Amino acid sequence: MFTQNVGRIDRLIRLAAGIVLLVLAFTALNGAWAWIAGIVGLVMLGTAAIGYCPPYSLLGINTCAMKRN
Repeated sequence: MFTQNVGRIDRLIRLAAGIVLLVLAFTALNGAWAWIAGIVGLVMLGTAAIGYCPPYSLLGINTCAMKRN
């Protein structure tokens, strides 16, 4: 469906940041900040899981390793 544009290291960073944001949303933050952290955390986990980031496509960014023949 979509061509992957998020590389391995980028995915690991997104995964870690998403987990941290979700933990903060459920423990340390409250109100609007908790909602924002939760939504951003879920988006980061989602893009890490599928390997595709729509803003990267719009900006022409690709952090995937190049395949060699």
